[in-house]
Amino acid sequence: MSDCRSLLRTSTLAQNEARILMAFLFDKHLNLPRSAIQTHDDIQLDNKFITEWESLQSRRMNGEPIAYLIGRRAFHNIELQVAPGVLIPRPETEQLVDIALLEIKKLNGQGKILDLGTGSGAIALALAHAAPQIGVTATDSSPAALVIAKKNADLLNLSDRIEFTLGEWYEALTPAAAHAFDVILSNPPYIHPADTHLTAGDLRFEPQSALTDGIDGLTCIRTIISGSKGLLKSGGLIALEHGYEQADAVADLMDKAGLTEITKHLDLSGHSRMVSARNPI
Repeated sequence: MSDCRSLLRTSTLAQNEARILMAFLFDKHLNLPRSAIQTHDDIQLDNKFITEWESLQSRRMNGEPIAYLIGRRAFHNIELQVAPGVLIPRPETEQLVDIALLEIKKLNGQGKILDLGTGSGAIALALAHAAPQIGVTATDSSPAALVIAKKNADLLNLSDRIEFTLGEWYEALTPAAAHAFDVILSNPPYIHPADTHLTAGDLRFEPQSALTDGIDGLTCIRTIISGSKGLLKSGGLIALEHGYEQADAVADLMDKAGLTEITKHLDLSGHSRMVSARNPI
């Protein structure tokens, strides 16, 4: 037997990570909130608890993402269930949501939004949560990803607000979707297959098809941009996340596609990580 205090003190993990895992186990095994790891740090923990704690520690030391270990991730004022079949939502992707919300505000809180490659449903669900009057369509080519996205929609009571469709980018849509959307958003696979980040850290455990196109990092972006004019309303907005060195290439693709008002958006580190543009009026 041991207690929380001693387990945390002897943990080989960074303390912030150790506390996240400990809080997860307190909730799972003891039905106690996160704060209990401080207020009840002297509770004697049984062998089942300690065995799972040691397993989680070991898996994290081997690089498995904490989000997969605890099965959830916070994103833009909502919490999502995540699993190895979907990309883990990143804080920088919240900027795509913010860009869309500014556009929705211009539309008096309404509008139709298309989220391409929804994964866990992060972007679509964050928007539906923040803007109750909008309509959202979310696509993905992975049936497993859509299972997770739909489960998240159920847990957030947003199932009736989002249409999920299976298919590769615009192939998931019917002809009725032509010029139907005020905003198109996507965080597509954009990492170059030769990028060493794919074999390091959390990325080793995430679905490679959600990270790289296996060619040059721009294939999916080209497809999304080239098809956007046929799906956007006149004056509609498209915004894409991209790699920190791809802003010029993405902006050039948008320009060649005939989009206007091309704007690069900086993340909190000062890197351009999003580009937006409009379908001409």
